[in-house]
Amino acid sequence: MLLCAAFLSALLAPTVIAVPTRRSSPTVTLDSATFTGLASGGVNKFLGIPYAQPPIGDLRFRLPQPIPPYAVSDSQSATSFGFSCPQQTSNNTPNITSLPPATIEILLGTVSSTMTPSNESCLTLNVITPANATPTSKLPVVIHDSLSTFGFLPGKEVKAAGVGNIGLQDQREGMRWVQKYISQFGGDPTKVTIWGDSAGSISVGLHTVANNGNNEGLFRGAFMESGSPIPTGDIADGQPYFDALVAETGCSAAADKLACLRTVPYANLTAAMNASPGSYSYQSLKLAWVPRVDGVFLTQNPQLLIAEGKVANVAMVAGDCDDEGTLFSLAMLNITTTAQLKQYLQSVWFPQASSAAVNEILNLYPDNPVLGSPFGTGTNNSLSAQFKRISALEGDLVFQAPRRYFLQQRSSKQKTWSYHGLGSVHGADSVEIYTAGPLADYLINFVANLDPNGSTNIPWPRYTPLAPNLLTLYDNPDFLNITQDTFRLAPIKYLIDLSLLHPIF
Repeated sequence: MLLCAAFLSALLAPTVIAVPTRRSSPTVTLDSATFTGLASGGVNKFLGIPYAQPPIGDLRFRLPQPIPPYAVSDSQSATSFGFSCPQQTSNNTPNITSLPPATIEILLGTVSSTMTPSNESCLTLNVITPANATPTSKLPVVIHDSLSTFGFLPGKEVKAAGVGNIGLQDQREGMRWVQKYISQFGGDPTKVTIWGDSAGSISVGLHTVANNGNNEGLFRGAFMESGSPIPTGDIADGQPYFDALVAETGCSAAADKLACLRTVPYANLTAAMNASPGSYSYQSLKLAWVPRVDGVFLTQNPQLLIAEGKVANVAMVAGDCDDEGTLFSLAMLNITTTAQLKQYLQSVWFPQASSAAVNEILNLYPDNPVLGSPFGTGTNNSLSAQFKRISALEGDLVFQAPRRYFLQQRSSKQKTWSYHGLGSVHGADSVEIYTAGPLADYLINFVANLDPNGSTNIPWPRYTPLAPNLLTLYDNPDFLNITQDTFRLAPIKYLIDLSLLHPIF
């Protein structure tokens, strides 16, 4: 069974195309309620099923409340998607107007998706089953969870109230729902794999270290595409974002600012959220609304939890694309000198690090576009004087370094595999899944057997400390290869060590 984490980017269940046949509408009984789904080709879809109480009114900015047993009056049609959870819409757009229109469309289209209308009453999930589902079927379950401000509000008030990381808590509540109800659909609750892409992948990684590695028996496998457990600091460190939000919403003078925020009209709150730094702002991936150490669900910097072995003992796949940083560096095209880049690193990513430490980063990522990202393209794709340098650095800092550290620490203790999408931009690996590429075959095998290998494609050896194997994906799906996770050893090691001292989020 496949459990998908929907985080910054909503994930849609795979589509199965078959010759249309007329079938009666499928139904499923949960407690005393009947949910009527949609028969579509060779699958049944049960959409928009609530898994927790709506986080509206006084339940806004609170941990998810379990849904009571479904009553007869809860019977409903489950034939349309529920609301998408509201997420930040950046008011900043990258300065790429000088690029060819087709290039702009490709770049921005990569991080855009068609979503259902959003509303904070969004804690629903979707279950897709074969028409002839059995207890051994692998059922995709897509969970909607609170996002951005609604899911990851920081600040000392949030920490004191014990309501940090609501988005992760929503996902965990959805997993508990799966354990309770998925057998009614023909799924096996003992064979759950959680899977996510981008920030959803980071969520998956964080679930392996949440509760000091106690996964409550909710999943047995984790599949991470372009995202691993990130080095994050205390939730109180995000106080400036909390203060800005309460100022924007008129809650600064309130004695109980959280209580005030719960009364702010939805439109006003989302407008205030959208006024905060987004991924196309100068801060780039140094986002306002991210998971942070709350002392409860995440007890300390995830990388320290990994070092201490506080990790769920589950099989794992973690992979990244080659050029993870390019999309998120488009907003820094006005950084054109080494001096400007140093100021950016000191003010945004490493304000607590020494000047010497930042200088060492610049030495390890030199001012040479041939060494920058997109990698292997010589002096091409230099959108600005520092673009390829920044792209290489941010891709390694946020994606490659956390992935490599995670696998280096855990590969001798549990089953791990890794892949590398050569010459690909952030999110391109998800295309491999939704277009039935080789990675989709490996994912299906992993869900079924906790091993991505099967009768098709080349053998994918495990990632180990002595043999850090990478399944390397090329543009042509017919070309797969095994390479070693040894690129940029010194630069990435330095970023790992620095992030352990100074968490980047």
